[in-house]
Amino acid sequence: MIKLLAIDMDGTLLNEEKHIDTPQKEAVQKAIEAGIKVVLCTGRPLFGVLPVYGELELEKYNLDEYVILNNGCSLRKTTNWELLDNKEITREDVIYLDKLKKGYNLDLTVSNDDDYFVVGDKANKYTIEDGKLVYVDIKPISLEEATSGKHTFFKSMYLGEEEEIQRFKNDNENLLKDKYDAVLSQIHIFEMLPFGTNKAAALKELAEKLGIKREEIMTIGDGNNDVEMLEFAGTGIAMGNGTESAKKAANYVTDTNENHGVAKAIEKYILSKN
Repeated sequence: MIKLLAIDMDGTLLNEEKHIDTPQKEAVQKAIEAGIKVVLCTGRPLFGVLPVYGELELEKYNLDEYVILNNGCSLRKTTNWELLDNKEITREDVIYLDKLKKGYNLDLTVSNDDDYFVVGDKANKYTIEDGKLVYVDIKPISLEEATSGKHTFFKSMYLGEEEEIQRFKNDNENLLKDKYDAVLSQIHIFEMLPFGTNKAAALKELAEKLGIKREEIMTIGDGNNDVEMLEFAGTGIAMGNGTESAKKAANYVTDTNENHGVAKAIEKYILSKN
């Protein structure tokens, strides 16, 4: 029996306009009414979640729900948005990652649940566009300030042209794998997470806190950054619009985000069995 449902946002719960369609919202609400603990599990920071979280209208249930943010780097309770846990990119990490991008036409960004910075004088078009998707202006930050100890960063990302991102990934993946959990979350974004950090690791910690077993967890996702949580869950559901890696990691494949794949998965694998 499913007791916890973890849902990715972009490409999964959200449509291509970055909103939640009514059938998706109603299905999530029905799952909660059936006693399922619902956890949004996203690469977005808090400021990228709040505007769309309100569309779910979950506050009327007055329940302790949770969100896993920044691809597993931070965990918050939704009743008061209290930060319960976080993993950090250190000062030494920022210095190393900045040095590593020399010779590549890429932005290096650092962020937490309050701010989204680009290390340098200005952001490229891919960083600016990513900022728009999560409802925040990108702030330039010098390497000196980024490593001053004034800020706590949860994750770091490289952003740029698809070909340049791929070149950087191919050149440096072996160097990075022992230091970070590196994931190509989008074709223009290569993310650096603290070592051992991903959605599955955060979900495992939360499930243990709640006394929920792995086989009682269902996850739904579409991207490469969802692979670990799809593999971890007792029931992993990939979206019809998902990457091949996501589909391979999942137990089942549902419809696309534009065709309410989350709602269909909830109905088939949760509501029809309760």
